[in-house]
Amino acid sequence: MKLNQLTDNEGARKSRMRVGRGIGSGKGKTGGRGVKGQKSRSGVAIKGFEGGQAPLHRRLPKRGFNVPSPKDYNEVNIGRVQAAIDAGKLDGKAAVTGEALQAAGVIRRVKKDGVRLLAKGELKAKVAFEVAGASKGAIEAVEKAGGSVKVTAEKKASE
Repeated sequence: MKLNQLTDNEGARKSRMRVGRGIGSGKGKTGGRGVKGQKSRSGVAIKGFEGGQAPLHRRLPKRGFNVPSPKDYNEVNIGRVQAAIDAGKLDGKAAVTGEALQAAGVIRRVKKDGVRLLAKGELKAKVAFEVAGASKGAIEAVEKAGGSVKVTAEKKASE
């Protein structure tokens, strides 16, 4: 047997029905869509409609909560800061602020709520940070390297 002699089994592939080609074809006139009405027209999709019964998305209860004014921080990983110090773009001796990070090209611009320090990567230099927020892991990593983190953002009343 050769590759050009391979064929499908009889009836494995069914040719498509050409609808709307005259009544003699068996799928003429209405083209298998029934008679009149919204669903017989083209471009109709009644998603979620359940015949007048309240649809599922309205029967289920609402869940969750959106914070009306969430904080929007510029997130910076300590590994990225270390890379900037190694490249000589960032002065490790001076306090590292949002403006210093922007000048070094670590962040594009200081957003309205400031910079938040995250713990991804490794910090070897002794650096003093002044940032709007920092994760627990980032604070631990900076203090382990001999640096300090001063969080300038106000704490919530519940904390």
